[in-house]
Amino acid sequence: MASERRERALVRDAQRGSVEAFEQLFRSHWPRAYRAALLVVGDAAAAEDIAQESFLAAVRALDRFDRRRPFGPWLHRIVVNRAIDWSRARHLRRETFADGPEPAAAERESPGRAQALAAGLAALHPEQRAVIVLRYLLEYTPGEIARILDLPRGTVNSRLRRGLDRLQEAVRE
Repeated sequence: MASERRERALVRDAQRGSVEAFEQLFRSHWPRAYRAALLVVGDAAAAEDIAQESFLAAVRALDRFDRRRPFGPWLHRIVVNRAIDWSRARHLRRETFADGPEPAAAERESPGRAQALAAGLAALHPEQRAVIVLRYLLEYTPGEIARILDLPRGTVNSRLRRGLDRLQEAVRE
């Protein structure tokens, strides 16, 4: 409760032009924003660009943000939508990574299941990857994901189910 009030106060101050308030919002939300982008696009440099662009978009739209709502889901919506757009554009250009997405340090140290999971996640459609990242890695509920992505809850559930099915097949292989 106190952290929600603190965040609302930071958003209010940032809306009034406080650079310090926005810097605090940035510091507290950057790790999850970057992680969401990375898990959707599978490219560290692109994820950093996407997360940075998303914060810039948030700054530009901050005056329209409703302070009664939490800042994190609003920001994640921007990040995930930009990451999905980037993934679609890359797919349309038929760009591929030579070795798949860049694995995290823990995955490089313990190959096997983690690598299969990363490869399976990278093989999913961006829309499925986004809902799986939001649900299982950023721990949003399906209802929250529906609000973040502006989708019907049934669509979120079907993308989760289909994505998890495809992910399970990829890990088995």
